[in-house]
Amino acid sequence: MTAHTRGFWLAKRLISGVVVVWAAATFSFVVQLMMPGERAQIIFSSESGTVGTAPPAALAAINAKYGFDQPFAVQYGRYIWGLLQGDLGRSYFQHQPVVKLIAEQIAPTLILAIAALVTAWILTVLTTVLLAGRDNLWSKLLSGAQALLATLPPYWLATILLVVFAVKLNIFPVVGGNSALGLVLPTLALAFELYGVLGQVVLAEFNRALNQPFVASARTRGMGDLGVRFRHVLRHAVLPGVTLSGWIVGKLLSGAVLIEAVFARQGLGGVLIAASSSRDVPVVSGVILVSAALFVITTMIVDVIYQLVDPRIKLA
Repeated sequence: MTAHTRGFWLAKRLISGVVVVWAAATFSFVVQLMMPGERAQIIFSSESGTVGTAPPAALAAINAKYGFDQPFAVQYGRYIWGLLQGDLGRSYFQHQPVVKLIAEQIAPTLILAIAALVTAWILTVLTTVLLAGRDNLWSKLLSGAQALLATLPPYWLATILLVVFAVKLNIFPVVGGNSALGLVLPTLALAFELYGVLGQVVLAEFNRALNQPFVASARTRGMGDLGVRFRHVLRHAVLPGVTLSGWIVGKLLSGAVLIEAVFARQGLGGVLIAASSSRDVPVVSGVILVSAALFVITTMIVDVIYQLVDPRIKLA
């Protein structure tokens, strides 16, 4: 692959990523305009601590301060210009920059999401390599178990894990917190569903690859069964899973929100739930934009990994 081809591929990925983030930003702006209730009234209620209708003069002052009385195009332009400068707005209720609120809570969510993805991949690789294509009971149960896990709602599984291993057996803390021990149950609750989806995709490709001529050739050269599976078959089987990992990131972030609520963990989940219940639109919009940006970044990383796993695949 030439430097020109690599540069062209990178430019295409960057442009597509910018388009995705811009679309998310536009969606967030439209949501702010279409939310029930007047924005000025929401801000007045949060600042005054009252729930009654604000005086017209107070509403006019707030509209003028935030530019809500300006034309749609002007508001949109100011919003996009602020985003380009890293300004996601200010929280209506916490009266702090949205960037600051997200920055303070994003680390626990990212740690949970990464831990869940890594755990799902470890389970996928180990069970596939050790059990796939074998004529025994465990191999026959593998596909069914993965299909079952893929259909279980993570929040339901999280509740079961919490009741059994935290409340009944007292092995893990009831409140997740930020400790390593408190990360175990949230990670498993999120990882099992991912494993069900990833595992089925990799398992199907692994079984197909086991019947390819290169497997028989490796065996005739004296390579052991595990060596063939790890060094040859697995390399081909993981490619669909690697591609799927880019999509999984979006599911991870949304799933982490629910899991954090079940285990009372710090993270974007608590921020988003509080902002949604109070109609703190700038915070909700900020979380949407950050999630879109993380999705774009992860997708690009997945594309790079895809090329490293199998360099023969041409860049599109």
